Amino acid sequence: MPQIKKVLNSSVILVSDENGEEYIILDKGIGYGRKPGEIVEVSGGSRIFVHLSQRDHRQLVELLSSIPSEYLEMTQEIVDIAEKQLDTTLNEHIYLALTDHLNFAVERFHQHMIITNRVFWEFKTFYPKEYKVGLAALDIIEKKLGIRLPEEEAANIGFHIVNAQKEAESQVDAMRAVKLVGTIVTLVTYLMNSQPDKESIHYSRFISHLQYFAERFFTNKMLDSPDDFLYQQMETAYPKAINCAEKVRTYIIKEYDKVISNEEVAYLAVHIQRMASRT
Repeated sequence: MPQIKKVLNSSVILVSDENGEEYIILDKGIGYGRKPGEIVEVSGGSRIFVHLSQRDHRQLVELLSSIPSEYLEMTQEIVDIAEKQLDTTLNEHIYLALTDHLNFAVERFHQHMIITNRVFWEFKTFYPKEYKVGLAALDIIEKKLGIRLPEEEAANIGFHIVNAQKEAESQVDAMRAVKLVGTIVTLVTYLMNSQPDKESIHYSRFISHLQYFAERFFTNKMLDSPDDFLYQQMETAYPKAINCAEKVRTYIIKEYDKVISNEEVAYLAVHIQRMASRT
């Protein structure tokens, strides 16, 4: 039976088992009137957090000692919705990152402090499922705390959901990726002098290509075949598309001081041409 090491608040306790392993138990009223050293019985409805990294575990214990248990409860509800709707398992770091974010977001709301999300519209477009989870999160917060956070917070929460879907060793910061994708879309739209049909399958494929491109870019896993056949084909058949892709390459070199290969430029040109020819 687990033994209480610390009562974090009335609904959250830190316990250790017979092997000395520490974990957090979340259950309404479980910490009320309890003291360290007491044995606690875990009910079937309790939420147990044991798989967090040592650093996350320590920081979550510290955080939960200073905020109401509702924040961890809301995080758990949001995680449950995200994993169900996205058919995935989120990285355990989400429990620390999102709980901390929710607490800070509510603090900012009460202080009338507005932090603009500069890639709000891009996020809505590129990650519609995660944005939908973010909207559901706003409903949860409103139900729990009686306040309605700005719609931009749905995107902020969505960023945490996107990042938590990545394996720790290949995690890409969603905000950096969305910023890069959004800038490329703006450049291509301007250079090709056409507004794409955002409901079309070709636009969807273009966005998907850019998302994978951004992931390769930020994890240093760019395509780099020495074979320039595709590039040469595109240069001959679709000079406007390849010229547009070259302008994107020039922007990336200037902004990130990082070179991308002819192969990456060629594939980008393919998707630009597909999209542009059907607008």
